Amino acid sequence: MNTKFIRNMALAGVITLTSVACEQDLDITPEFEVVSSKVYQDFSNYKPILAKLYAGYAVTGQQGPTGRPDIGGIDEGFSNYLRQYWQAQELTTDEAIIAWNDGNLRDLHDMDWTAGNEFLRALYDRIFYQVSLTNEFIRETTDAKLAERGITGANLEAAKNFRAEARFLRALSYWHALDLYGNVPFVTEEDQVGFFFPEQISRAELFEYVESELLAIESELVDARQNEYGRADKAAAWTLLTKLYLNAQVYTGTARYTDAVTYAKKVINAGYTLEDDYDHLFLADNNKSNEIIFPITFDGLRTTTWGGMTYLVHAPVGGSMKASDFGINGGWSGLRTTKPIVNLFDDISGNTDDRANFYTVGQSLEINDIFTFTDGYAIAKWRNVTSTGQVGSDPSGNHPDTDFPMFRLGDVYLMYAEAVLRGGSGGDMATALQYINQLRDRAYIGSANGAITSSQLNLDFILNERARELKWEGHRRTDLIRFNRFTTDNYLWPWKGGVKEGRAVAAFRTLFPLPTTDVTANPNLKQNPGY
Repeated sequence: MNTKFIRNMALAGVITLTSVACEQDLDITPEFEVVSSKVYQDFSNYKPILAKLYAGYAVTGQQGPTGRPDIGGIDEGFSNYLRQYWQAQELTTDEAIIAWNDGNLRDLHDMDWTAGNEFLRALYDRIFYQVSLTNEFIRETTDAKLAERGITGANLEAAKNFRAEARFLRALSYWHALDLYGNVPFVTEEDQVGFFFPEQISRAELFEYVESELLAIESELVDARQNEYGRADKAAAWTLLTKLYLNAQVYTGTARYTDAVTYAKKVINAGYTLEDDYDHLFLADNNKSNEIIFPITFDGLRTTTWGGMTYLVHAPVGGSMKASDFGINGGWSGLRTTKPIVNLFDDISGNTDDRANFYTVGQSLEINDIFTFTDGYAIAKWRNVTSTGQVGSDPSGNHPDTDFPMFRLGDVYLMYAEAVLRGGSGGDMATALQYINQLRDRAYIGSANGAITSSQLNLDFILNERARELKWEGHRRTDLIRFNRFTTDNYLWPWKGGVKEGRAVAAFRTLFPLPTTDVTANPNLKQNPGY
């Protein structure tokens, strides 16, 4: 189904919340004087509440684009989950640099952030706000409570599906927590409601928990490609398991590449197909694509925010770029990329490899001044224009209809190939090569010139191909860490470590710090090493 789930649901805030984080100024409070027992008595409330769980990745409060924010302590637009997740994954790497000097934002690319960084704190708060929302929904939809409320028949089956989806969303946010912060506070629906100090869970233990949750709900989720667009199904869980297993060596010290192959194959066999035109994956009607497995959905009229895709469409536009080409009313002159990413393409015009979507007119390849937008090539990837050339639905030109493809088939092809190369059994090199060449055949507009041979398929190629295929889609930090290129001196990029030519930074920066405010407030938390 291609109907957008979030855009067709009222984003109800009728939900009682309890926070995992302990900051007294986090300001996570109920917006309505309605207790859960009343709200959940009526089954018609369940789907709007579920919509709120999904919307937590896209919007920032109880009305859009600002007003009545979910969390405090930072400008509401900056507080957006997707915006902060993207910045943590991209601004800390070679793929993105930003010309703005807001607060401690520049510290992300300089790689000298501290436990007081407000942007890393906002992401942490967002993650645990989502955990709080999902915990409450899961707590209120147990078999016992559904029976007590007289929910039976088709409504009962739907409620069980909803609960499985909420558990998936919680697992997704906990995966973000273990990937970004490592050892974090841990709360589930089994914990008491109200103020308390959450215990800290180790990274390896959290890995086991996320794995167990995804395996437990595998049979309870809707079959792959059978749910409403924008909602999780079995394939979304399989994709997250693939990511979890591919990074298991980093998270736990034990490789799980065979499991990564197993779950990548499940996704690949689920009926998804590559989008014919690569560029269509990043346009305002990308909800029609059969390649996208799990999106964060946006609508220019109904899910309005100054974060999310509003940020990702506006912030890369500046200099001589025409805002109208991107379906917006103006650019924000912020985001560009660095020379190593440009150099991954033999032809940067885009005439050979369609993924080389660089904007170079008036831009210099070298970045002498981080805060000058024209230093560094821009990337013309995200647009609020449809595949037929129509501008998105918002007449003001502020808020795009473009969805963010958090999981898509192209990524799963690359993960399969990498897991096989790393020794995972159950797959084979011939199939891995076939998947890589399918991606390159599309990128080279159907030309056989993009195909590689088996002798060219190695791990270095995979890392570079992931940057070509997936740049600016929120994967790069995790990829560089897995390949031991993030903090080390064996791979440098401009302004890595705060110097123009780039330099190595301390290894502890593979994890972000827990916010000082939370560590100070919660005696059960121990700060990550180095901070």
